Amino acid sequence: MNIENNSVIPDLDFDSPAARRGRKFRAFKDKAATVGIGLGGVSVIIAILLIFFYLLYEVVPMFRAAEVQPWEHNEQIVEPYAVPGSGQTLYMAMEEQAEIGLRVSHLGELIFFSTLTGDLMKTVQAPLPTGTKVTSFALASENSRTFALGLSNGQALAFKHEYKSTYPGGKRVILPSITYPLGEAPIDVAPVSLDQLAFSGDEGNFALIGGTQENMQAVFISQTENLFTGEVELEQSTTALPDLGIKIKKMLMMPDLTWLFVAAENGKMAVVNLRDHDEPVISQVLDASSSKITTFDLLLGGNAILVGNEKGNVSQWFLVRNDQGEWLMTKIREFQTGTTQVKDLAIEHRRKGFATIDTAGDLRIYNTTANDNVLTHKVAQANASMIAMAPRANAVLIEEAGKLSLLHIDNEHPEVSWSALWGKVWYEGHEEPKYIWQSSAANNDFEPKYSLMPLAFGTLKAAFYAMLLATPLAICGAIYTAYFMVPSLRRKVKPFIELMEALPTVILGFLAGLWLAPFMEENLPGIFVTLLMLPAAILGFAFCWAQMPKQIRWLVPDGWDALLLIPVIILATWFSIAISPSLELVLFDGNMRHWLTNDLGIAYDQRNAMVIGIAMGFAVIPTIFSITEDAIFAVPKHLSYGSLALGATPWQTLTRVVMPTASPGIFSAVMIGMGRAVGETMIVLMATGNTPIMDVNIFEGMRTLAANIAVEMPEAEVGSTHYRILFLAAFVLFMFTFVVNTLAEVIRQRLRNKYGSL
Repeated sequence: MNIENNSVIPDLDFDSPAARRGRKFRAFKDKAATVGIGLGGVSVIIAILLIFFYLLYEVVPMFRAAEVQPWEHNEQIVEPYAVPGSGQTLYMAMEEQAEIGLRVSHLGELIFFSTLTGDLMKTVQAPLPTGTKVTSFALASENSRTFALGLSNGQALAFKHEYKSTYPGGKRVILPSITYPLGEAPIDVAPVSLDQLAFSGDEGNFALIGGTQENMQAVFISQTENLFTGEVELEQSTTALPDLGIKIKKMLMMPDLTWLFVAAENGKMAVVNLRDHDEPVISQVLDASSSKITTFDLLLGGNAILVGNEKGNVSQWFLVRNDQGEWLMTKIREFQTGTTQVKDLAIEHRRKGFATIDTAGDLRIYNTTANDNVLTHKVAQANASMIAMAPRANAVLIEEAGKLSLLHIDNEHPEVSWSALWGKVWYEGHEEPKYIWQSSAANNDFEPKYSLMPLAFGTLKAAFYAMLLATPLAICGAIYTAYFMVPSLRRKVKPFIELMEALPTVILGFLAGLWLAPFMEENLPGIFVTLLMLPAAILGFAFCWAQMPKQIRWLVPDGWDALLLIPVIILATWFSIAISPSLELVLFDGNMRHWLTNDLGIAYDQRNAMVIGIAMGFAVIPTIFSITEDAIFAVPKHLSYGSLALGATPWQTLTRVVMPTASPGIFSAVMIGMGRAVGETMIVLMATGNTPIMDVNIFEGMRTLAANIAVEMPEAEVGSTHYRILFLAAFVLFMFTFVVNTLAEVIRQRLRNKYGSL
């Protein structure tokens, strides 16, 4: 049609002011959109980098090397000073603030002094009987601050050093004092001089073991308080120790008074069972060192022994129960502290660590759990004789040639090492090395167990069972919805499944923990029958439906016949659960859980991985389904039509044309679903036993990294090792997600390049 009338189409002036303004406005909108989208993308990248660097900022201090330097007070370095008091030093200690030191001399003097200046603050003379002298010293533990002196007349005195802080005029003043946990009167231990002495106990039960090589006796003391007068009465029982057959150098006793450990200079160690106080029994005599023993001390908690020798080695020993139920002293690990003799050893008061000083003047600090030498530093000449460590492990006091030196130690996180985080560790009280996560306990002698392996294993285990259920169901459902389902039904089904993704995971976890887990336990046979019955019922119904006359099949609109499976699935599930009690009675004598535990040896926890697989799979299915369905539906129709036109069946077209083309999107869907499963917190937290164990058993629970962070972060002390390890767990999760997503993107791009030409 030729239109010649100019009035029909008005004249357009592209150079008019209105047109120019329109073009400028469109250009502005294009530019604003480009800049806005770019800023959004850059902001996301910056946010991720900020998260990465913040996690790194919290984690890096754990791996910082320990440092030692002179102690500073009022910006002045504390110089070495003369040893306060007189006599030979038997023992040194410091109070909490490392401002006051205690020195015990062989003259029976208990000397309190300023660790900053060496000035005497207080001297307490032990109430020694006339004509006696101090012949031995025994420390109960650094943490208890209790020790005893053995006397030449066979008696012993027990002491405890205490410190009270006052604030006169707003200034802190620390007042040291000496108390007598067993009274000021000496305790009779043996009829001979106490050349050797062991002392231990707490909470009203103490023991003193002492004497000479030929005559060694034990005194067990029980304290009872009179409710009316408040007086403390002592009940004593004395027994003789059997001949140990070794030349005694030093004795140590466990705090629970059940075991005595005796070291000989030639490297032998004897273990004496004190459980029967009336008849001590020599349990074991073994070679503890290949050379002369120079130090012999109890680690924090009193369960492990540290043995140092003249070759510079320190080894850790503790009792391990064998297969016959016998307790045997076992060498757990050895620390190489140099090539010169270990002169003295100091135990940390609140951690499983210790410090050594050797004849070369080298200070070394170790952590037993991490099996790590965290510090080696030369602090003295060749004549250092004794070392003491502050309760906070932030200072050491070293005696050398009649002088004392106070040094500051920066060693915040000695428990952290690669082996402690990711390797098997032989913890005290265990029969073998294990992966264990246990970050806290009720007592102060607890050995923290920070292995991340159980948490990483639990994370992968939960994700595996969730993906095992979710992946085939989501992908198969997406294939049918996108390729076979009629558009009218697809418009109803797809939004409904995507709506499931909005369901809060805390609700799913609540339902899984309080309803699904007990239901599955009560109907365990029915659950397994359901897994077998559903595929069989669906295939059976499909076959029967295909055999129906066309007149019947045509009653259902084309593409809507899938809805007929809904009652089939409901009936098959109902039937499986209904026959569960009968099956359990016939096959498992009425209790499948009991059969699993006792007959097969498979532990069963009500909140287990199978519950997680179902609950978390339900949460992951919408994510995988939605992305997969979009990827399949987005495959150009001309590819499908061309394949069908060339004679391919719909199934052949799906498997050889549609699926390869959509494979990048499907792979992305699976990876995103896996990321969702790995990072899931509330479902795992509420629907499992939340126990950090490493067991592939589907009937056992687990603890994931994310759930562990959610549980323990609110109670972790800010800046502590526990706190930073939780950030390390978050960093591990972050890096895992980053690596998986990067790998997924690389594979997706390769799949796109391979099938993009179709």
